[in-house]
Amino acid sequence: MQQPWISQTAYHKGEISVKNEALSEEMKRYFKVLQSEVDRCYSIAEQAREKGLDPETKVEIPQARDLAARVEELVGPKGIASRIRRLTDELGDREMVSIEIAKEIASGKKYRFSRVEDAVDQAIRTGLAILTEGVLVAPLEGIAEVRIGRNRDGSNYVDLYFSGPIRSAGGTGQAMSVLIADIVRRELGIG
Repeated sequence: MQQPWISQTAYHKGEISVKNEALSEEMKRYFKVLQSEVDRCYSIAEQAREKGLDPETKVEIPQARDLAARVEELVGPKGIASRIRRLTDELGDREMVSIEIAKEIASGKKYRFSRVEDAVDQAIRTGLAILTEGVLVAPLEGIAEVRIGRNRDGSNYVDLYFSGPIRSAGGTGQAMSVLIADIVRRELGIG
């Protein structure tokens, strides 16, 4: 688990250091031993899965050293982790990071989507995953569907469909997913 006194960028690179201070040699050894043991366990799990006795032949849970890596592995898009780390170091506020990342995803500048709904869907799920620290099921199964609806006057709107697992995000996460949807809607000129 990422400790608050370790920068996101340093932790991901394996250069575990306290902001403005170096960790003691004892702490560096401790983190190295932890990673070594995790790697050993994954190796054993991979060997077991290769025998084909389980439905899956690969270990399904990838290692993720920090929030950014967890979000990328959980909901994507591929390559977003480095941007989440940079924004987290710059802004420090997870809510602001989730909004900025959602806007960047929806803008289509770096990530391409065949449909507007897909861009909005990805932006909302990634934003919610940042808010829930990439450890809850809410971004995957709590948002059942994202559609672009049409009003009688011809204008359109973002239509979010929630399911039971959204409850794990808590009231703030639920409300923030609606806020993110509205911000993304405005960014894309929907409505």
